[in-house]
Amino acid sequence: MVTLEQFIADRQQEFEGATGAFSKILRDLSLGAKLVSFYLRRASLAGFLGELGLTNIQGESVQKLDAMANRLLINLFSKNPHVAGLASEEEDEILPLNPDGKYVVLLDPLDGSSNIDVGVPVGTIFSVYRRLTPSGTPCTEADFLQGGRKQVAAGYILYGTSTLLFYTTGQGVHGFTLEPAAGEFLLTYPQVQMPPQLTYYSFNDNQLHEWAPGLQRYVADLHAHNRKAPQSPSLRYVGSLVADFHRNLLKGGLFMYPGTLKKPEGKLRLLYEGYPMAWLTEQAGGKATNGTCSLLDVTPTAIHQRTPLFLGPASEIDRVTAFLNEDVPVEAT
Repeated sequence: MVTLEQFIADRQQEFEGATGAFSKILRDLSLGAKLVSFYLRRASLAGFLGELGLTNIQGESVQKLDAMANRLLINLFSKNPHVAGLASEEEDEILPLNPDGKYVVLLDPLDGSSNIDVGVPVGTIFSVYRRLTPSGTPCTEADFLQGGRKQVAAGYILYGTSTLLFYTTGQGVHGFTLEPAAGEFLLTYPQVQMPPQLTYYSFNDNQLHEWAPGLQRYVADLHAHNRKAPQSPSLRYVGSLVADFHRNLLKGGLFMYPGTLKKPEGKLRLLYEGYPMAWLTEQAGGKATNGTCSLLDVTPTAIHQRTPLFLGPASEIDRVTAFLNEDVPVEAT
């Protein structure tokens, strides 16, 4: 079995020469994953469940485990000399760390945390960029607002029946499973490819009446085909992006979290959730869009910018985009 550390060392030359800086960032992420996984397993026994009584900059209630995961990861990266700064969904502003660092890290420390109390899988989403500002100076927002195509690494950690770490550096998607007895992440999913067929679809259509007319027509068309097809795709949606995306990545599925007519910007965060998942999707052979263009081509303007998000097999994303842009005749539906 190949460990995460061995795998990174063997492939290090592909993405950052031989300095070991990126390897240290991935080691910190894997250590953070082990610690967060430990606290999640003990959450109901140690009184970690429930809200903290605070509201973050997103206007969301902060869960106790949100704060724990956020602080834990910040502490890890603050001691890493290669990390110049960090941006987190839970922090109002960017956090300058080590001025000599070559990289900046963006985090959603605990995605889907509102599901923790009911035992639904949650996750950590991460993204890494090479800094733009000169070494030896504090990092700035410009280092974080480079756009999705400038990512040098992105991935997620899923805390479920097992703890999984999936990541890409632009050389495909690779997945590792934590072996608790050894305390090591072992390669279990080399070169992941998203199946091209639509097996599942994941979205909450409770606000269907608030979606764009083209998207309403797409959903109606999807249901119409399901009634006729001998083997139709199934609805699977738990409301944790990492959990829903992971299933669809391995089994072939569409994830949608669109904007509404009142809030066309959507709810999910472009930098912390959109870019990393979009890059993973493309590296696995799928497509990612905001409904208008490839999500990785969207120019960021703010750290906490929101975006509609559509991820899935290329052919299905093309269909969604066609409906959204009114390229499908009414009679075809």
